[in-house]
Amino acid sequence: MPAISFEFFPPKTDEQRAQLDATAAVLRQRAPEYVSVTFGAGGSTLSYTPATVRLLREHHGLETVPHLSCMGGTRDEIRALLDLYRDLGCRRIVALRGDLPSGMAASGDFRHASELVRFIREETGDFFRIEVAGYPEVHPQAESWETDLRHLAEKVRAGADGVITQYFFNADAYARFVEDARRLGVEVPIVPGVLPITNYSQLRRFSEMCGAEIPRWIARRLQAMGDDRAAIRAFGAEVVAGLCRRLLELGAPGLHFYTLNRARGVLAVLERL
Repeated sequence: MPAISFEFFPPKTDEQRAQLDATAAVLRQRAPEYVSVTFGAGGSTLSYTPATVRLLREHHGLETVPHLSCMGGTRDEIRALLDLYRDLGCRRIVALRGDLPSGMAASGDFRHASELVRFIREETGDFFRIEVAGYPEVHPQAESWETDLRHLAEKVRAGADGVITQYFFNADAYARFVEDARRLGVEVPIVPGVLPITNYSQLRRFSEMCGAEIPRWIARRLQAMGDDRAAIRAFGAEVVAGLCRRLLELGAPGLHFYTLNRARGVLAVLERL
């Protein structure tokens, strides 16, 4: 089995905390290389994400990787978070530009992820392994495919050690993305992001926001299943497991699962692998 990793988001309610706790306990048995925790901007930065990192490290014994985002974070706030994560024993960071939180008129002190990566390197040297984001189907706000690739190359030149991609369902998009990135001198590992399919309306909403394409044949099959959740889960698991097999054949160095703090869809894919 290749290296696998899981992404969680910080819970904000007791119900969400219980859900994450149960999910982490189950997925820990799959021996992930690490789990990552998304960045809560707009006021929650200094509480929800670090608290979740601490829970997953100390209670579940998982190698935990916090996300850091340019949005809403000053240099002093980011510096304080880096110190905190170093004290907690974290050795890896996911550095992102991030999306501007609703109601915020301006970002923090960094405009681009490359600036954040450079700042982390200046502050901490080689202490952290830094992962950045990649977009096989192009970032929805990018001017062009070429511009998006140049931004990726700049993040790597700034000090990134690896790339985790946005999710997608077209393995050829990943293959071409890796090929084009290598042509620009990006030699770090490029790990594909994988989203299990368990709910069509949710999948469609997420994909519209992040620019991921749902192939027509998948969308039509899911639409035809209506509210049959069992059928959707079974079909989704087969589709995503097939995608994962193809990605591994293409040489993907691992698989990074976007769990949405749920274990069932991820397990269904892993069992088929």
